[in-house]
Amino acid sequence: MKNKKSKTQIKNQKYLDKNLIKSISKQKDEPKWMLKRRLRAFEVFEKMPMPKFGPDLSNLDFEKVIFYKKPEIKKAKTWQDVPKDIKKTFDKLGIPEQEQRFLAGLGTQVDSAMVYQSFKKHWEKKGIIFEDMDTAVQKYPDLIKEHFMTRCVLASNNKFAALHGALWSGGSFVFVPENVKLAEPIEGYFFLKSKQMGQFEHTLIIAEEGSQISYIEGCSAARYSQDCLHSGAVEIFVGKQARVSYLTIQNWSRNVLNFNTKRAFVEEKGIIEWVSGSFGSRMTMLYPTSILQGKGAKSTHLSVTVAGRGQDLDTGGKVIHQAPETTSNIVAKSIVKDNGKASYRGMVKVEKGAKGAKTSINCENLILGKKAIANTYPALQIEEKEAEGYHEAKTGKIAEDQLFYLMSRGLSEKQATALIINGFLEPVIDKFPLEYSVELSRLIELER
Repeated sequence: MKNKKSKTQIKNQKYLDKNLIKSISKQKDEPKWMLKRRLRAFEVFEKMPMPKFGPDLSNLDFEKVIFYKKPEIKKAKTWQDVPKDIKKTFDKLGIPEQEQRFLAGLGTQVDSAMVYQSFKKHWEKKGIIFEDMDTAVQKYPDLIKEHFMTRCVLASNNKFAALHGALWSGGSFVFVPENVKLAEPIEGYFFLKSKQMGQFEHTLIIAEEGSQISYIEGCSAARYSQDCLHSGAVEIFVGKQARVSYLTIQNWSRNVLNFNTKRAFVEEKGIIEWVSGSFGSRMTMLYPTSILQGKGAKSTHLSVTVAGRGQDLDTGGKVIHQAPETTSNIVAKSIVKDNGKASYRGMVKVEKGAKGAKTSINCENLILGKKAIANTYPALQIEEKEAEGYHEAKTGKIAEDQLFYLMSRGLSEKQATALIINGFLEPVIDKFPLEYSVELSRLIELER
């Protein structure tokens, strides 16, 4: 009986301790250095308190979370090899069609493991690497050991980053060689299928000098009464004069607690673009961070958040200017309805010596409902005299005169409201690829 119980625990891990972490590492046949990093991250997790800002986490019970689920199938190389039940889910999401029409590569993960990975041959010939993270640890140990949670995302960043460092599983590894420009985007799609599941995928992108890449992250989950936990991490290294666009559409179901850590290092004249749409989930804490460490480095953060009944979405961004002539621009738009709550939380720091640095922050909230709550928590910390910083925030409701004008032109109140909302979000939606801007508009329509 003891052996049978042991096998069950390994297949469906629900006990958060060092034995769990060792078991995960052993099943993945990881090198010793990765196990050491996992165990160090777990030590940080045990000592670090829960965040004292954002959504109320007092009812979060880690004992109810399944932290790792052993994959029941091998990763498929062709869409035909994907199991029927999983294929049916992704067919509904339109993923195969997106892959055929405009993606260079696609990785899809269910719960703890990748179930499908593809990449077009002509891009492979240019030296681009696109693998799931578990495979990358085996095939490219030197690259992974140098970059994986060593100086970008750290276990010490927050409690959920530490939890991720201990339990990570799956995710994507992308490497773009010097001066190679990937014209078509790559997508990683992450799906939570099981009840009470925890998902901890890790995405690592290395863009060498003069290179260019766009990565799309899609997320969704099955609907259950029990909560699921998502705590992913993204690390991006942008080389000199390189450009990385990271686009996220997170359409979690309302039973998901979503806590991500995303950070990018940007070298001289490099560019990082964060574009994100946050929907679904009962709680979200998400603040992509750009560290501009090279002269002339740039970052843009564009986000749209839609919070409805029972949701508490705490989103924003962070930029650290460490070098001269760096620039950053943050545009955040939120729509809140019913008794939903949306908060922008952001910080821009200009360190001493970052002469000529420029930053601007623009936050706008649109409230649809008497009980809806919209908060803005901006912070500007400028330590360099020869720098510029701007902040603007607006919160309001749909103006009655706007509705009256549109309705006098023959539109219903619902049509007029939709038109105003679309105009409010247009600056962000326009940054999404056409196929995804349509999906984004459809999701916003559903949330209304």
